[in-house]
Amino acid sequence: MSLQPIPAGPLRQGYTTGACATACTRAALLSLIRQEPVTEVEITLPLGEKVTFAISSCTYTGAQATCTTVKDAGDDPDVTNGATIGCTVSFNDTLDVRFFRGEGVGIVTLPGLAIGVGEPAINPVPRQMMTAVAQFLTHQYKLNKGVNIEVFVVGGAEIAQKTLNSRIGILEGISILGTTGIVRPFSASAYIASITQGIDVAVANGCREIVINSGGRSENILRKRMDHLQEYAFIQYGNWIGETLEKIRSVPLEKVTMGIMLGKAAKLAQGELDTHSGKSTWDKQFIYELAKGCGYTEEQCTPILDLNMARRLTALFPFTETEPFFRELARRCYAVCAPLIPEVRLQLLLIDANDTILSF
Repeated sequence: MSLQPIPAGPLRQGYTTGACATACTRAALLSLIRQEPVTEVEITLPLGEKVTFAISSCTYTGAQATCTTVKDAGDDPDVTNGATIGCTVSFNDTLDVRFFRGEGVGIVTLPGLAIGVGEPAINPVPRQMMTAVAQFLTHQYKLNKGVNIEVFVVGGAEIAQKTLNSRIGILEGISILGTTGIVRPFSASAYIASITQGIDVAVANGCREIVINSGGRSENILRKRMDHLQEYAFIQYGNWIGETLEKIRSVPLEKVTMGIMLGKAAKLAQGELDTHSGKSTWDKQFIYELAKGCGYTEEQCTPILDLNMARRLTALFPFTETEPFFRELARRCYAVCAPLIPEVRLQLLLIDANDTILSF
């Protein structure tokens, strides 16, 4: 999960995998009932918006029908953008709507998620949307039948390798997601959802200690250092430190180790809990004053004001655990975070561009 810069100008919204699967469910059921091809369908999203989806393929027999659509994520850098989402539907005699896992849809293997272990990774809201469509159509056409819905994603297993699904126990495919049906371009909601899910899975699997870190690079370093922990104990907060700590406060954890690169530490030390470059910048004057407060000379501190990146602070001050500047930087970061998780023991690790770790 990488963080990408937000392009300038208006951004086009798209639709979730859950909305796509709902459209395919409706199209396939109509095709099965009417025994005719369907080329487009309209569905109602959870917030009431009506949206038309083009159906890219439709096949049917007297026993089942299969429809697909191509996901359009708008201008969001979504790994599932352009993926083919589909559903195969058939009737059953139970009057229930049953969900099955097709190609490219993951299976839940760890407790802690909203879907039980062994179930297809189809989240609750998409299930509700597809169930509503199935029940409406069977009622409309006076069919005393239940509906089987098999959701599939072409190439879903390969797409899943670009996500953190395996970290939270979703294997062999992607999740069918969405709470509103709409993908907001460059919205933080999906990333924050992955943070909260990751923490839930860690706790549900017995973790009382987790490691939070900014991304893949820092995590790789920390996993070598803390190899006694399971993979799901490592949570990537990206830029959303505040939301991560808020979630931590709500669960029964005993210890949190926070790994943070210098660039983000310079922002966090001044109280910025969202370290995205579009939300905050590191304050050179603040860092200058911090260094002055540690007793460094004017000659040592003035070059701070000419730095273009905070990670270059290591060129001015030796990156060691005894260096007053980095001790104070870590103390300031701790002072911002610790009050937000008062019941949890917090350890802070500073990481530089050479992958050196300082422990405080």
